[in-house]
Amino acid sequence: MPSLTHMALVELERAGILKFVISQNVDSLHLRSGIPREKLAELHGNSFMETCPSCGAEYLRDFEIETIGMKETSRRCSGLKCRARLKDTVLDWEDALPRKEMDPAEEHCKKADVVLCLGTSLQITPACNLPLKAIRGGGKIVIVNLQKTPKDKKASLVIHGRVDKVIAGVMHFLNLRIPPYIRVDFVQISFSHSPKKKTYLKWILKIQSIHGPSAPLPFLKSVEVSFPDRPNLKPAFLQKQPFRLKRETARKKSFKMLLRFNLSDGCGCSHTIIEWPVNFWRKKESFSHDKNEVIRKLRDAAEDESSCGQNAIVEMKDLPKFEYTINAIVTNAHKWDVVEDDKATEIASNGNGSVAKRCNETENGNGLSSKRSKLSGSDEDL
Repeated sequence: MPSLTHMALVELERAGILKFVISQNVDSLHLRSGIPREKLAELHGNSFMETCPSCGAEYLRDFEIETIGMKETSRRCSGLKCRARLKDTVLDWEDALPRKEMDPAEEHCKKADVVLCLGTSLQITPACNLPLKAIRGGGKIVIVNLQKTPKDKKASLVIHGRVDKVIAGVMHFLNLRIPPYIRVDFVQISFSHSPKKKTYLKWILKIQSIHGPSAPLPFLKSVEVSFPDRPNLKPAFLQKQPFRLKRETARKKSFKMLLRFNLSDGCGCSHTIIEWPVNFWRKKESFSHDKNEVIRKLRDAAEDESSCGQNAIVEMKDLPKFEYTINAIVTNAHKWDVVEDDKATEIASNGNGSVAKRCNETENGNGLSSKRSKLSGSDEDL
């Protein structure tokens, strides 16, 4: 789950203060937290991302990719004119940093007023030398790290402390809120049927990943299926992915299934319930809602209710003998109760205190150039 600092960076980006993020992590937390892809350089790749070597399309998954070293995976590009085999994006030790990530990182460091280095030892080359490009361009470096780093002497301000505590002080000083982290995951539910006799139908319920039938659903532990208006139908407990239930029922009798999705231990709530009506004689209406709008409404509801488990249908398709939905589910909702820390706010605002050290002060004492108002962030382990 993204940290307080991850979410604070999102708010700083929305406020126009943070212009770019450079990350050496492969955990996808910056993207999960809400940093736009075009404002993020992931120097070592992303263990949840696949890319197409042919057309350049990127696919962010909800599961960890099974390979590293930019090797081919088991999936293909969804582009109708492409269909090339996808590759993972995580570098192996001998791989050079990709220019696609390094070029914008270098450019933003050159233009930045301040490069803020958070929780990084600044020892891994060539990434550790990126902040120095700001100095050559007239900018400054600020380092927040528990231990000393090789670049401390080059920095205008060094704070030896916990990143979350310092950033909380920064947000308090700027009067900016730290937004909650609300995660929305997706699942595909399908229902197919075929006649056995004139009066009975065989049907199959499937619950699987939107990334394909063989892809895992890491946020789902099990599914309980019940039939509240048909007590004669035996409930089912599905534990193996992809979740699948086969039954035979009377053609003329409609019924309702309640699908209890038991969420994995890392989620913010224990379960959510989705209702699935079955009527073999009535055709359902196909539709496709705006995905971003559905996500926005779910996130608003989760924030208002300070809980997760909300769900909504993004897309429904009804075909002869087959129907499916894509459902969005809020699987995590976390708010940070930040206790005001006068010491952290003082350090964030003026650098005073035993854990902060100023270097290379200018005559007016602020150590910052007035020619630009841009901030770039660099992290190794927030």
